[in-house]
Amino acid sequence: MTTTLPTEHDAHTIAASVVGERLAAGAEIVKQDSVFWHLGEVGTGPEWRLTFRVAAAGRDRLAERIAELHPWSGPEISATPVPWTIEKYAQWVERPTASQE
Repeated sequence: MTTTLPTEHDAHTIAASVVGERLAAGAEIVKQDSVFWHLGEVGTGPEWRLTFRVAAAGRDRLAERIAELHPWSGPEISATPVPWTIEKYAQWVERPTASQE
């Protein structure tokens, strides 16, 4: 699951909260340059992409928590299905969130 944030601090804060709450197995933070349409014009600037490792079963809880913590009122929160991965990795991703149920 992916979102973007306006500051590196925001990205680290949300990543630590979500992983600490065991809503995701891990997170990656990457700085990126963005070009976007906003308030009637083209804008540019840095953003931080925050990608979480989460099993499909935990997707809705994670999306809700990201929305609660996110500083923007309408943030990007999207998921990309992973059609295949090795079994050991899938188990690692599922383990933190499965133990919460």
